[in-house]
Parts: sequence; C-alpha cells; structure tokens
Amino acid sequence: MLITDATLPDGRTRDVRIDGETIAEVGELLSTTADERSIDASGKRLLPGMIDVHVHFRQPGYSHKETWASGSKSAAAGGVTTVVDQPNTEPPTTDGERFDEKAALAADSLVDFGINGGVTEQWVPETLFERPLFALGEVFLADSTGNMGIDADLFADAVSRASERGVTVTVHAEDATQFNDSARERDDADAWSAYRTPQAEIDAVRRACTVASEHDARIHVAHTSTPEAIDVADDAGMTCEVTPHHLFLSRDDLPELGTFGRMNPPLRRETRRRKVFERVADGTVDVIATDHAPHTREEKDASIWDAPSGVPGVETALPLLLNEAREGTLGYERVRDLTAANPAAIFGLSNKGRIEEGFDADLVLVDPDDPRPIRGEQTHTKCDWTPFEGMDGVFPELTMVRGTVVYEDRHEELFGEPVGRNVRR
Repeated sequence: MLITDATLPDGRTRDVRIDGETIAEVGELLSTTADERSIDASGKRLLPGMIDVHVHFRQPGYSHKETWASGSKSAAAGGVTTVVDQPNTEPPTTDGERFDEKAALAADSLVDFGINGGVTEQWVPETLFERPLFALGEVFLADSTGNMGIDADLFADAVSRASERGVTVTVHAEDATQFNDSARERDDADAWSAYRTPQAEIDAVRRACTVASEHDARIHVAHTSTPEAIDVADDAGMTCEVTPHHLFLSRDDLPELGTFGRMNPPLRRETRRRKVFERVADGTVDVIATDHAPHTREEKDASIWDAPSGVPGVETALPLLLNEAREGTLGYERVRDLTAANPAAIFGLSNKGRIEEGFDADLVLVDPDDPRPIRGEQTHTKCDWTPFEGMDGVFPELTMVRGTVVYEDRHEELFGEPVGRNVRR
C-alpha cells in the first residue's frame, strides 16, 4: 500500500509505503508499483496508532460489560492500535495459568495487545514472571473495581521482584487512610470526589516513588488526576499518565453526569483540571491512557455509593486530542508523543510509535477538517454511553495494525479480521 501526500505530525508532507507489516519507505513523490493500493491523503493527517497502556477489556469474568472482540473494535474505530489490559478481571491475572487464560481470549483482538500481571495476597510471582508480561500492575494501593488493594509490605515486595526482572510496575496510587469519611453522609454525585481526596493520591504517589527509589525500580503512575501528583512523579524521575476524563472533565460536570461520572481517582475541581492540562501540554505528563473501564447503563444507574467506578474511553481519546490539535491548544507532535512515541519508549516497544522506515505499520489517517460530535450510541464498546457526549472529536478514516487495515470509514464503515498479537512475544 502507498499513502500519498499525507501530512505527518511534524507538518511535513510525505508519501508512506507499507510492505507487509512494516513501513518500507517514507519519502516524496514515491511511485506506485503494480497491484499496489494507493490512498490519496491530500489534506489529511497521518499519525502513528495510539498505544493505550491502560484498558480494562473485562474478560474473563465480565463479558457482559466488554470482550476482547468488542473492546478492540472500539479501539480500532478510535485509532488505537495497541492496548494493554489490566489484571482486575475474574479471576484476576495473578499467576501463569490465569495469564494463559487471558492470552487465549485476546486472540479475538483486532489490535495488538499487552497483558499486565496483578498483585494480591494470592499471587504466584514465580509462574507469573515466566509469562510475557507487558508490565506488573495496575498494582492497587487502594481498592477499586475487583478489590485488589494491597498493603505497603506486599507492594514493596512486588516492586523488588519486578526490579530484579527489569519489569516496570504500573501503580494505582491512592491512600485510603486519607479518604474523607464524612463525605459518606452525602448522596449527591460530587460526594465521591469529596470522599477520595486529592491528598490521598498525592501522598500515595510520593510513597510509591520512595519505594521505587529504594529498590532501584521504575514505576509508572496510572491515571494521575492532580497537578501535585504529576509533579511528585516527575521530580522523582518516574513516568505518569493522565486520562481523557481527568483532562477534559471536572467536578463542574458531575451535576450532569451523575453516577456516570464516578471513577477512581475521581474528578477534581476545575482549577486542578486546568493545571493538569497545562502539564499535559508542556511535556511534564508522559502519556495519555484511557483507563477504559466500561460498565452497563443499568449498573451505573445506582446511588453514588453503589454504582461501579469507571468510564469508557478507548474510542474517544485520540479523537478528543486531535480536536485539541485542530483548535491549536495542543500540537500534533505533542499528541503523537503522548499517545504513541512516549508509551513505546517507556515500555520498550522499539518497533512502534513512529512513522519511520522499519517501524510497524500501525497508522491512523484522519481529516482534521471533519470533526463530529461524540455520541455514545455510535461507539462500538458494549456499553453504549460516554462521559464525553456532545464533545467534538476527529475520528479516523482508516486504522492500520502492522500493515492490515482493521478499520475504515471512508465510504462506509468496515472492520477487518482479528490480527492482534502480544507485543511481548
């Protein structure tokens, strides 16, 4: 395949030739060969596919919420070409046998994937580390979906074991001792944000970074929601991610979202959200990852104390960021770094994340002049809702995984066959 006259994230206009699974050539005025499909990308943007290092595709155990087939379909439609699944499924991915079970289910994936290993009192690190783990974690320092919160001693032991094997630890950092119990007397949608306080995150990130330094380990802090926690991780030389919901939503949105806006960590005040956005824009934040955590409408339609935590986001993250680039609040190169180049570098995916000769042909083609409102009922996840309802996004016309078109919406919407494989083969 030859993609001609595409505008790359750095603003250069280039032709890109794909041969098999890789980018064979990036140049100007490349000639089409016999029997080669050619796509005219004049006026379009070509980006490396998003590497979403934080999704919950819910299999095994919760296939009514999501499956590898439905989740990867949603990913492909949103320009995500690699996903990393977290361990809090049922049963949790805490030993080699459970890893193998999840890997077999992931054969249904349209996009490439990684599988993280989990830590609980019952984990079996000897067999878990024998498997091709993407990372260890999300290691929960406070309970979330799946009730996998662990104590300080077990966390230190897990970090030490991971460090010995050169495995990065991804951390869900909240300190339950800093939760505000008085908020439990309330029943409004904002009560969850009042309960799981900003200080609970800040203190937990600080302690996690200290433990990592003591064991000469590298941690990646998941879904940071406060500017203070981002700064703590950055000062400690660790990496961190921010979700689209913490980037674009705040407690001001909770009256409209209700329990559909409950997640962990919770939404923060608008002043903090703006400071998080500043750190995303200026390079302090390393990665945008979705924490795609689907639940059905029926499950979310409960009291603030009974509704499950989490929102979908794998299909809307890159479109939302591309709309920011279209409006000039983020540069296209910054979007590329946050979604592809940085996660590839942090987690050692040497063949992904860039449009360069020899790299995997994980590519996304978009028309920046064609934004459209996000509608939950038009997404492809099993839960047909979104916290970003009505916001504008720039969606892919074409998504390619290692040279295979897995999604196309140029004349009609088409999906390819499952071609995903474990990036840690």
